[in-house]
Formats: sequence, C-alpha cells, structure tokens
Amino acid sequence: MANIQIVETSLRDGNQCLWAALGVDTARTLTIAPVMERVGYKAIDFTTSTHMGVAVRYKQQDPWERIRLMAAACPTTPLQFLSTGFRFIAWETASPDFMALAFRTLMKNGIGRFALADPNNDADANVEVARMIKAGGSAYVVGALVFTLSPIHDDAHYADAARKMAQSPDIDALYIKDPGGLLDSKRAQTLIPAILAVIGDKPLELHAHCTIGLGEQSYYEAADLGVSAMQCASGAAADGTSNPPIERVVANLRELGHTVDIDDAAMAEVGRYFTQMAEAEGLASGHPMAFDAAYLHHQLPGGMVGTMRRHLADHRVPHLEGAVVEELGRVREELGWPIVMTPFAQMVMTQAVMNVTASERYSVIPDEVIRYALGKFGRPNQPIAPDVLDRIMALPRTKELAAEPGPAELSDLRKRIGTGLSDEEFLLRATMPAGQVDAMQAAGPAPRHYDPTLRPAMELIRKLIARADMGRILVEKPGFRLELESYG
Repeated sequence: MANIQIVETSLRDGNQCLWAALGVDTARTLTIAPVMERVGYKAIDFTTSTHMGVAVRYKQQDPWERIRLMAAACPTTPLQFLSTGFRFIAWETASPDFMALAFRTLMKNGIGRFALADPNNDADANVEVARMIKAGGSAYVVGALVFTLSPIHDDAHYADAARKMAQSPDIDALYIKDPGGLLDSKRAQTLIPAILAVIGDKPLELHAHCTIGLGEQSYYEAADLGVSAMQCASGAAADGTSNPPIERVVANLRELGHTVDIDDAAMAEVGRYFTQMAEAEGLASGHPMAFDAAYLHHQLPGGMVGTMRRHLADHRVPHLEGAVVEELGRVREELGWPIVMTPFAQMVMTQAVMNVTASERYSVIPDEVIRYALGKFGRPNQPIAPDVLDRIMALPRTKELAAEPGPAELSDLRKRIGTGLSDEEFLLRATMPAGQVDAMQAAGPAPRHYDPTLRPAMELIRKLIARADMGRILVEKPGFRLELESYG
C-alpha cells in the first residue's frame, strides 16, 4: 500500500468542464486560496493560456495579477499551468522566442509547475518545451501521455513516449492524461505497468474524467499499480464531465489501505465552498455519470456533444446524429487517428457533420482541417489517408493557407506592439484584441473577496430596488441591518 498525493483541479479543469471556464474569477479564487493552501495538495491545477484569455475577455480581469495573488496566498503549494505546446492564448503557433518569454513570465509571476500535453502525443515536442522551461527557471515539469482509444494508441505507443520523456533531465514526472475518461480498470492493468517499467524512479500521476463513469475506478486500480498522485476536483466542481471527487477518492483510497496525508477539515471546507458557489451563481453541479458505450466510439468531450446536436438542429437534421457519430470514427481514422481533444475534437466533429449533411464526403473541408493536413498543428499520429490528403492538397484554399507566413519573430512583435510595455502586457496584446486588453485595464484591480452566502440577499435587494412601488427597504437579521430609502 502506498502514500497517494492529490493534485486539486477545481479552479482549472473543473471550472472548464462544468462551467465553460467562466465560473471562476479573481475574487472567487482568492477567497478559498488560504484554505486550499492548508489542505496539503501536491499542486493546484490553476490555469492555462485559454483561461488567461477568458479572464481578460469575459471578466475584464488581469490574469497575471490573479496568478501573483494566488501564489502569494499559496506559498507552499505549486500552481500548475497546462501547456499544449507552442501556443499561448491564441491558437496560432508561436515562435520559440515568444514561448520562452511566456514561460519565463509565467514563472516570474508565480507558476511553479507546468503540465505539457501535446495534442499529438509528440514526446519529442514535450522534451523540447521542457528544455525551454528549465532554461528560464526552476519549475517542476510534468510530461503528459494523452490517453485515447485507437488501433495505434496501444501500450507500446505510450511506453515509447514515456521512455523518451523520462530520459529527459528537464522532465520531473509524467502523468497519464485521460481527457475522455476512457481508461478502464482492465486497460490500466496493462498500460500502467508498461509505463512504469520504462520511467525509472520518476513519479507517475493520473488525470481522468468521470464522463462515462470510468475515471474514479481507474484511480483505485492505479493506486494499487504504483501511480503516486491522483488529480481530483472538489464539491460541485467534481464528477459529471469533470474529474473524480476528492472527498470520495480520499475516503476510498484509505479504505483500500493507502494513506493520503492531507488536512481533512480543510479538504471538506474547499468542497463546501465550491458547492455553495455553484448554488449561489446558478452553476452546474457535477453528478456521477452512467456508462455509455457509444462514447467509446465518438469520444467527444461532453460539451462537444452538445455543440454537435446544436449544429444538427441548426441544419434541421437532428435525426442524423447517429450517422454523424458513425462518421466521426471514419474521419478520425482517415485523418491519422488524432486524439479527440482541443483543437482536434472540434476539427473532427465539424468535418463529420459536413460529410453527413453535404452531398458528398469531403466536398466541404474547413480551414482548420486543411491546416492540420499541412502540419501546422504538429505531426499527425500516422499519415492521412492518401485519397483524403490528395483531395485536400488539390484545393485552391490549401495553396492560400500554405502560403500563410509563419509565426512572427519576437523582435518584430515588440516593434509593432510597443517596446515600452511590460512583458505581461506585451504577451496579452500580442495574442488578444487591443480593445479587450484596454477594457481590462480600464476596469482596474479585480475584487479580492467573495461570499457565496450573500448572493441570495444581494439578488433580493436588486429586485426590490427595481420596483417602483417601494420607497423604503429594510433588511434585518441578528447582527445585520440594512435600510434603503428613496429620495427621488
């Protein structure tokens, strides 16, 4: 039996899976930060460049300030940044110099741990990024083995990728990242030993989702097999399409004979907070999910299934859902078995919908699929089917996209955007519309405190103030009195 560590995921992955990355802001983060620091997590899965963009675009809040304040509140718990390779906020590939600056700036502001998840499971690319991070600082680097089901993603595929990353002195640990929640106990019994056999003394973690009810069971199997850390969410931010719930996982691991050295009272307080926040803000609460064998075929993330249905409804062909699900498998095979995660999930789904609704398969091919075929998203897992590749390469649009300039050099961007800007502001302005960054700056410092228990009272007060038939409002309870009177 082993001592199992916990990586907490509510602020990043739970927020993304259940609340479209919009449920958390700076105040909601900082309010629970001191409690999260007390729990004793191995790390907090904190943010990505996508979430940083959301902070600017939808919250008008400075993501750099949020990182700094959270790092100050959690001095002994590393904050994790999830990176998908050579991109930062924008989906376009960035130059190595630009990414090096981004990583240095993240570390300078308080990021102490990086998780590297290349969408193509390109171990060499992860090693290159890890080398870049270590050259700019001393953060802990975890290389991802992104799990999926396909004829080419067998145990040997993952063992080979694990061996390459484990040999790098710049990668401190590895983790199995299962974004689809596809890893069951039976596969874990062969996959995990195959990985552990080639990574020496480097730790192995597991990050799974509960989308079809398999994620939590895989954690208990993984603990028995030698995985040293599990990534879990808390309260309402867990379950559903999110990660396994920390409260249940910890209790079951201990019952099965393992030890988990954390502060149970602080853990429970974190769970209550996210549940209260979800209730106060009308956010979805994760619930245990039933097994769905169809998911093993299409593997779309939960949010993408809804998007697919909306597309079909917009085209007035909702009855074609079954045909699209079948087409997803064909498209994925023809495109070289891309892993169904961002950005490939969107590409495969869009192409499948177009193939089913158009008069002929691949008569319409989105720009992103063309860019994928041109290698602008990295090396496909295996070559694209020759007939499909020929069709793509014959398109006039392909020639236009192939002629697109590569990523701008850092020095050129500095000259164009402004040489006097801080690194933080420069990185935002280089990847986002200027108006959104201007609005964020105009909004000023973000609020730093949030109390979910006050939300019902505040909503009541707003409704009462809006009424024209009231001139005086009195809200009173033990220890609290609020009186509002109209003088209009």
